[in-house]
Parts: sequence; structure tokens; C-alpha cells
Amino acid sequence: MEYTYLGRTGLRVSRLCLGTMNFGVDTDEKESFRIMDEALDAGITFFDTANIYGWGENSGTTETIIGKWFAQGGQRRERVVLATKVYEPICNPVDGPNDVKGLSLYKIRRHLEGSLRRLQTDHVELYKMHHIDRRTPWEELWEAFENIVRTGKADYIGSSNFAGWQLVKAQAAAKERKFMGITVEQHKYGLLNRIPELEVLPAARDLGIGVVAWSPLEGGLLGGRALKGNGSGRTERQQALIEKHRSQLERFSALCEKLGEKEANVALAWVLANPVLTAPIIGPRTIEQLRDSLRAVEISLDASVMAELDEIFPGPGGEAPEAYSW
Repeated sequence: MEYTYLGRTGLRVSRLCLGTMNFGVDTDEKESFRIMDEALDAGITFFDTANIYGWGENSGTTETIIGKWFAQGGQRRERVVLATKVYEPICNPVDGPNDVKGLSLYKIRRHLEGSLRRLQTDHVELYKMHHIDRRTPWEELWEAFENIVRTGKADYIGSSNFAGWQLVKAQAAAKERKFMGITVEQHKYGLLNRIPELEVLPAARDLGIGVVAWSPLEGGLLGGRALKGNGSGRTERQQALIEKHRSQLERFSALCEKLGEKEANVALAWVLANPVLTAPIIGPRTIEQLRDSLRAVEISLDASVMAELDEIFPGPGGEAPEAYSW
């Protein structure tokens, strides 16, 4: 496994981040435990979760599974850089009218308490805003997060799904308060979604914010199986996406075959090749999927391969405004 710094911080994390969204949903507790054990043994120290995972009335299930895994001992908790998130409602009737999307100080405090209880820990290394809250002012947000950091309940604060200009506003407000602010942005990014190259990635680079890519395989579309089978079991939306990108996927599959590598690993290696990226998030449902993903950090894509990938999956043309102005 390779390691890098989390943005401008002094914290080192693995270059693959274990996403746990499937735990308790598509992956049962026993298999989830196996995946986390093997990931840790393979050197993956960066784990990502969210209080919403489990979904709906089952929100919090994933955090509960991780907490039970920590409780087994063996220095599991001490060896993991753990991230969880807050923003979505988690179907808790006690929250009453505040059981809505958002980032009020009240909600941040209450939801972190719930996350720590389920995770069976007294702190997380990284606490992320799962989405931008366009209503709550930064004075309130930073008041909440400063207290969390100073009381030791979280080491760093992160964001997810922020636009470039929102990162800038957040950091400007944090600087006024002499607070470190955002250390990492979790953003959807991959070969089939290169829009962040316009403004989010340049903003993060300039501000010293690390970027973690979620859905780098575009929901499995780049995983190599999209072109296989007769489509049974797929939703209409999934089948429509396959048809929309069929030509690209066929060219991509042929390139990967020429390289002797699996499609998913080439897609992950492409993300890893970007110096702004801290790590892609992998979300294995099975132990076999985890084992397959480990190969990605060993793949080095040369200039000719990167150029061919640019042809197959063209980006927005560079950074704004040059990408669309001239």
C-alpha cells in the first residue's frame, strides 16, 4: 500500500479509502468484518462512512457494524483513520422538526454524539459535511466545528459535494476565525465524470485541500461487467447509461485488455495518477472485490495510455475559464 498526506495536514492516509456504504445493506455484518480485517491487513488505514448509511429507518446501521468491529479489539480502532459525515436526516423522531437536511449547530452536535455512540469511539479523525447547507451561515458552522475539534471529538473537518467557490467561501470564513477549516473535499470524480477539473480540483489544489473521489467507477459502470450479460436485473436507468456510453466502454475494455489489467483497476489508477487526489473510495460488497481493488495502487499508466484515456473519456478541456473561453 502507498500513503500520502491528507491535503495540507500532517496526517498520512492510505491511497485507497475503504468506503463502507454497502455494509448492512448489500453486505452482511460477518462479511463486513472480513472486508475491514483484510483491508487493514493490506495496509488500508483510511475508512469512510456516514451516519445516513443503512438508509431511511435503518440509518446508522453501517456505523453500528463498524463499532462492533472496533469492539473486537486488536487495536483495530487505533490503526484506522476514520471519517464519518453529517447532513442528511436520519429518521430520528426525537429530532422532531429538525429531522431534515442541514447543518445547524444543534444538528451537528446531536448527530456527532449519535455517530460516536454507534461507532463505539470517543472521536473521529475526520468529520465531514455531507453536502453544502446553503442556509446556515459559516459563523454558525465554524462555531460548531471549532468546538468539536477543541474538545477532541474530531481532529479535522472535511466537506463533500462542495463547489469550488463554496470551498473558497468556507476557507475565507475559517481564516477570519484563525481556524484551519476544511482539510479534505469528498467529490464525485472519475473517467466518466471529469467536470470537477473545471473548478473544484483547481480550487482544492490552491487551498491545500485534499480530494477524495467517490464513485470513481461511476456506480460500477467502469467495473468491466457493464458490457456483459443480457441486462437482466438492471434498472432502466442503469441500462440507459450503458447504452449511452457503450462505445466508450467498449474502447476502454479493449485498452484494458491490451494492458492486461481489469477495467476497474485502470479506472482507479487513473484517479490515483492525479496529484490533487488523495485517494479514490472503493466500496467493495465482497472480499473478492476488495482483493481485486488492491492491484490499482501498483499500476502505473504511461503518457501514451493517459492520452488514449483522454481520447476515450474527454474532460472539460482543462481549467476554467480557459476550458470554455478560448
